[in-house]
Amino acid sequence: MTGNSGRLRLLDILRGFAVLGTLGTNIWIFAHLGDVNYTLSYMGIEWWESFQQFVRVFVLFLVNGKMLGLLTIMFGIGLEMKYQQALRKGNAWPGIYIWASIILIAEGFIHFTLVMEYDILMSYGITAIITAFIIKGGDRAIRRAMKIIGGLYGSVMVLLLILVIYLSVIGEQIFLGNLNEAVLLYGDGTWLQQVAYRLTNFAFLRTEAIFVIPMNIFLFLLGIRMMRSGYFAPDDVGKKKRRKLLQIGLCVGIPLNMLVFVPGGGFDLPVRYLFAPILALGYIGLIAKMVEANEKLWLWSKLELVGKMSLSSYVLQNVICSILFYGWGLGLGGKVDSVTIVFIWFVLCSFQIMFASLWLNRFKLGPMESARKVTTGLLGK
Repeated sequence: MTGNSGRLRLLDILRGFAVLGTLGTNIWIFAHLGDVNYTLSYMGIEWWESFQQFVRVFVLFLVNGKMLGLLTIMFGIGLEMKYQQALRKGNAWPGIYIWASIILIAEGFIHFTLVMEYDILMSYGITAIITAFIIKGGDRAIRRAMKIIGGLYGSVMVLLLILVIYLSVIGEQIFLGNLNEAVLLYGDGTWLQQVAYRLTNFAFLRTEAIFVIPMNIFLFLLGIRMMRSGYFAPDDVGKKKRRKLLQIGLCVGIPLNMLVFVPGGGFDLPVRYLFAPILALGYIGLIAKMVEANEKLWLWSKLELVGKMSLSSYVLQNVICSILFYGWGLGLGGKVDSVTIVFIWFVLCSFQIMFASLWLNRFKLGPMESARKVTTGLLGK
């Protein structure tokens, strides 16, 4: 599963899968004009009461939190590859990687301001800087950090789980606040008004990005340890390890994530922030097994191309969704049902695959990847 350039194909395929899958969560926010409550399973009626509601909840069961977890693990793997490259070349660490992370934060801020308030790049940039110093301490420091951060984060999430169970017992529903102001703005406001809204409410809109940093650090370190332990090696040992991931996803990840179907939506937040990464590991094992079964399948080469320009693909899909759904664009937000939203998601995935194919036939890197390489190179001199 190694490409002609020496890249591990599976990693690029997984990145492409994760980026397109991330749109499967974000598109509900765009389609409902910034109302993130539509990423929860309960919206006034239960999932079995409406086919449209079932479609939305089922898609969220498959992707919400899982693709973000997978993408976070892949970022950690990318960090490890940069670290090993620095060691081979005898370069200082973290060295220029800090600049690359600062650029990622800046890119995220621009993306947050101009396109989407739920940007993940800023959070990843901060996570990358912290993780870069942790791995400098070696495997022992990585294990210690994972135990401490994982233990603290897990404890907080268990307390949250107890809280939401209690709220469900007493008949309270979980909502992420009244977002009518945002819905009106994205439905009728101008693009400049939306930019002003994001900047004015910067602290509030960045709450989740800060909250998930401990989880991000843990998943970054998990990706690093998986890479070092041979989970992505093309040999029999690597295949055996990946089969174990598939078993974990099937036997543990699926049952835990199916809690989103419990009436009332009380498990939505624990599933997204605690159980979803477990199923993400299962996705790694599943995709790997499918690639091993038929490496020449056309889909893998297409996902591989998207994965090679994952940063460009992530930003592009959000720009397109802004144009499609917001009032200053085509204004489809709030006017389409769940089936139509899923259809648009598949169409956008097809377009991104086509765009990546056309672009990489002519250029070596994606547009944002090229700009980032130039900028990092200039700052590193």
